[in-house]
Amino acid sequence: MRKPSIGAILFASIPFLAICFSVSLWDRIDPMILGLPFNFFWLISWLLLTPLCMWGAYRCETARISGRGSPRP
Repeated sequence: MRKPSIGAILFASIPFLAICFSVSLWDRIDPMILGLPFNFFWLISWLLLTPLCMWGAYRCETARISGRGSPRP
């Protein structure tokens, strides 16, 4: 089993860092966005953006593995 690349780790850590370590930036009720307090909007937006980041990590890994020179049939 191979270790993941640095790019894949960075892509995968973006949602974690955005949700956990930015609380002081988004911990407020105002403004209201789409009828939601800003903190709910922030969390829901990252729930929707997380698959995009995981897709980026997947693409990094598949590009690294396929570019390694493995023979194709």
